[in-house]
Amino acid sequence: MTESSTISVGDLSAYLARPADGDSGAGMLLLPMITGIGEQIRDWADAIAATGINALVWDPFHGRSSDNSSQQELSAILRELDDDAALREQAALLDHLLGELGCTRAGTIGWCLGGRFALLLAARDSRLVNVIAYHPTIPSKLPPHQTHDAIAEVSGITAPVMVLYPSADAVVPVEDFVALQAALQERPAGATITHFYPGAVHGFSDRSRHGDQVNAEAFAISWPQALAFLQTTTRA
Repeated sequence: MTESSTISVGDLSAYLARPADGDSGAGMLLLPMITGIGEQIRDWADAIAATGINALVWDPFHGRSSDNSSQQELSAILRELDDDAALREQAALLDHLLGELGCTRAGTIGWCLGGRFALLLAARDSRLVNVIAYHPTIPSKLPPHQTHDAIAEVSGITAPVMVLYPSADAVVPVEDFVALQAALQERPAGATITHFYPGAVHGFSDRSRHGDQVNAEAFAISWPQALAFLQTTTRA
């Protein structure tokens, strides 16, 4: 059983899912994909909470999500998203996890754009005990609204990292994944676990893509392993 609600953290709104007993010292900061805090992200937060871990979800679009906006509308907002402002919001939510919510260990998991931010945040905040980046949107050629190169910055991550990459990713060329993997493996500390899913596409975890069996199977294989990884690292 879990308890969930929308909460305020300063001037930010976030979705919080907690174990029903409310007694967990473990926490995860969830960084959504283009859907924002849509139904699927809330379901994932609830699933993490059901394993006994507090799950706090960043709202990248400040109230807009796949529940009330089209992907075209959300994509337009995304193009205005400022890297530094987003990272400040995520740091504030991490403060809340490790402060008011009483967590003693916290990690982060992100999907697509959230996977990129998970890597960037971990490069800046050594309090994180894990990083899970599902099909992170990290092309080496940055779009105009982005100011930070995740591939160049991951060397600063000290936590264990799990990256899940689909071979048919049309957004992130395989060469960029190889560069990310090499940069992670060159770190002096922090385990690197990489998954490679032949034939799966960018965003394969999104259930709207599970009509294609290769994507559904990639998620079915990856999700239990991601849950086990975050359990191990947040409860160590």
